[in-house]
Amino acid sequence: MREKGEKVHTRTIEINTYVAGENKLIVEGILKDERFQETYVPTGEKFPPGIMHHMSIRLLVNGSDMKIEDVAVEFGHVPREYCRETEECLRPVKGMQITKGFTGRVKELVGGVKGCAHLVELLQAMAPASFQGVAAYRAKKPTVLDARLFKMVHDRLVNTCYVWREGGPLTTALQRKMSSLREE
Repeated sequence: MREKGEKVHTRTIEINTYVAGENKLIVEGILKDERFQETYVPTGEKFPPGIMHHMSIRLLVNGSDMKIEDVAVEFGHVPREYCRETEECLRPVKGMQITKGFTGRVKELVGGVKGCAHLVELLQAMAPASFQGVAAYRAKKPTVLDARLFKMVHDRLVNTCYVWREGGPLTTALQRKMSSLREE
């Protein structure tokens, strides 16, 4: 790969999870775009260097079933004031469960002209991070694996990546652990 040249843009996505009550978590995502020189866009507009987008999404997630109980959007900075008209565009995700197919359903409900591309991208990044946040919250105590938890772990992790592939060492160990609990 060639040596890096002058930096022209940075996009930062940060996702944090906070306890909001028993089995309730706030998952907060922040997206920030910064340009380091003047930019000209096809409409003829000229933008100075600096922040183009700075926005956040906060989800109230039920940690027992990964259901989104509430959603809030905040725009710190947008390139155009009419971007703010999309502030309520994520309302349709309230009540959705973060599970397989979530990304496709989000695109269907709020993608394209129904919403803001940057909010949709941020929300899609937040879905897998919310599992990590819930896992961190639960891991404060030893896990008691029961049939419901086994099913949730199995449904949400198996075949999502190489190390969680069906028949791989992690899924085999998980299934062995569940089998041993059934025998007790």
